[in-house]
Amino acid sequence: MIIRTDHAPSDAQLDIITQQLGRAPRGLQAVSAEDSRGTPLALRVAPLVEGKPFPTLYWLCSRELTVALSHLEADGVIKRLEAHLQDNEALREAYRQSHEAYVQKRWSWISEHERAEIERLGFTKALTERGVGGITNWQQVRCLHTQYAHHVSDHNAIGAWIDEHYPQVASSVG
Repeated sequence: MIIRTDHAPSDAQLDIITQQLGRAPRGLQAVSAEDSRGTPLALRVAPLVEGKPFPTLYWLCSRELTVALSHLEADGVIKRLEAHLQDNEALREAYRQSHEAYVQKRWSWISEHERAEIERLGFTKALTERGVGGITNWQQVRCLHTQYAHHVSDHNAIGAWIDEHYPQVASSVG
């Protein structure tokens, strides 16, 4: 079961996240999704990490989800999904709306102080025009992991499509 949340990680969750990632997390702001046992599945990340834009607002940390999505990518799901996007106007529109909502949500999390720093560094366009995972072409799918991290943390048309066509992904977590 996937539970959307937005809270600072506990010390136990920080240990789990470090184990999941194989390193200490960078730019971690909150746990944005967890399973029914409180195991972190996705993280909300700062807009700037080490002075550069982090490529995505939500980062998938669950090994189970990462493996399940990697299998889909290896099976060519991205290419099939992009072809489906071209043929399905409703999905394409929902996907565009997902990107727009993502950009707005990301900007809303940024404090005035951070916005001033982003502007000073020249990254405003990168954080207000790029969609999920930093993508500029909103009719392409670069990475199922970033799409699904957005989906379990908020909502994403591609993540919903994955849940509909590949329910084993969501069921891979407790």
